[in-house]
Amino acid sequence: MNTADMTAKIADGQGFIAALDQSGGSTPKALKGYGVEDGAWSTDEEMFGLIHDMRARIITSDAFAGDKVIGAILFERTMDGQAGGKPVPQALADKGVVPFLKIDKGLEDEANGVQLMKPIPGLDELLARAAKLGIFGTKERSVINLANPQGIAAVVKQQFEVGQQVLAAGLMPIIEPEVNIKSAERAEADRILLDETLKALDAMPGNDKVMLKLSLPAKPGLFQPLVDHPRVLRVVALSGGFGRTEACAELAKNPGIIASFSRALLSDLRQQMTDAEFDKALGDAIDEIHAASTQKALVAA
Repeated sequence: MNTADMTAKIADGQGFIAALDQSGGSTPKALKGYGVEDGAWSTDEEMFGLIHDMRARIITSDAFAGDKVIGAILFERTMDGQAGGKPVPQALADKGVVPFLKIDKGLEDEANGVQLMKPIPGLDELLARAAKLGIFGTKERSVINLANPQGIAAVVKQQFEVGQQVLAAGLMPIIEPEVNIKSAERAEADRILLDETLKALDAMPGNDKVMLKLSLPAKPGLFQPLVDHPRVLRVVALSGGFGRTEACAELAKNPGIIASFSRALLSDLRQQMTDAEFDKALGDAIDEIHAASTQKALVAA
């Protein structure tokens, strides 16, 4: 797939984006969910080797294909690794799956009800290397815990500044200002985020588009203006701590938004499974998430 093919697939593809991008802090939890206990590794290299083996098993599974999984977000080490004897971005592209790269380096401490991204040193060099490896786009995550207008405005400003740096490198940014779904101020935070994001989209220079990765809104359909915005290529949703069944039910209430799930995709997979068991569990999860991304429920206004 060339860039035009990838752009068309992400814009119009009837599927969802898999998030395979757990990084250092979240890797032990991801491995534990996969049935690998803490004592199974003694160094970070061994830990990252185990999580890479899990991701390679997913990517090379017959159940993981571009008809339902239209994209996949990778951790940097995964981008640099191999799956099935091929560089991971090439292995994905060969299956019709568009590769993305997680670029943020984690979160700052909370201030004004939000957690901004930490600085991303060497970003231009990383983006250039990613482009050479066939990566189509990137993803960067911030977190909104409270409905603080000043904090949310700062999150959106930082996200779009990094997004412009990604666009300048010829890649597609996925802007991810996650609203904490456990927040008592979730609904109001959603509304403030919508307003700030619309302002940022309207102020974008040139004609480039961005993608948005958002928490599923407390009010179904709230983000429709973002889905319809001419500067947005696609809106995708994170599961945000919902189990897969609940995440899929909420997703199905939001027309035009597709999934970009991590835990909700991987929750039934275990290292100890046979290949047949693994493929079936992965295939069942993919089918459920694909249906919620492409078959929307009727929700009363």
